[in-house]
Amino acid sequence: MQLNFVKLGKIEYDEAFKLQQEIVKLRQESKIADTLLLLEHFPVITVGRSGDNDNIIVSKEFLEDNNVNLHYVNRGGDVTYHGPGQIVGYPIIDLNNHSKDLKLYVHKVEEVIIKLLKEEFNIHAYTKDMKYTGVWVDDNKITAIGVLMKRWVTMHGFAFNVNTNLDHFKWIIPCGIQDKGVVSLKSLLGNELDLNIMNDLVVKYFCDVFGYDDVKECSLENIL
Repeated sequence: MQLNFVKLGKIEYDEAFKLQQEIVKLRQESKIADTLLLLEHFPVITVGRSGDNDNIIVSKEFLEDNNVNLHYVNRGGDVTYHGPGQIVGYPIIDLNNHSKDLKLYVHKVEEVIIKLLKEEFNIHAYTKDMKYTGVWVDDNKITAIGVLMKRWVTMHGFAFNVNTNLDHFKWIIPCGIQDKGVVSLKSLLGNELDLNIMNDLVVKYFCDVFGYDDVKECSLENIL
């Protein structure tokens, strides 16, 4: 199977959302192969379909003063934070080629990060259950997942805390879970990671878990 991946660097949330919509349409029409977007967002809080505004614990004025955008989005899940140092992955994949099973897809996305952490850093990570999606180390979430499927093509995806500023999560109750924490790879290892290397590792394990054997790095111009 073929996978194209694109490294977008830092990009505003709304711009990335528009790109996803364009690429989803192309994938639905079978004009492109499965595509994985890898990027960082400028500080932003997003609220999913089951989100609760009470889980944003700073004021609108605070967000405006700190140039933090707020978006209400059509993915599953509650409130989450994206920002620099976090690898955000948006897989745009036709699940007709992956068992047409959304729960299995989410499980495989989780498995990507679990395998990466175990094999590259000897860190034991795990999933809790479908109530608490994402990847956890002890009682702290290291990767949040929120997805949407349109005509069996996925969008949105995962947010992997690599060098993320964890203080920014104090602005929210992450995913609406009050009795759990968040963690980053940097905080676990005690040193900052090279994000370009980490992006390559994400691609490696993504292809391993999902069974892609034809992988190509592309520019947006190659995709759109």
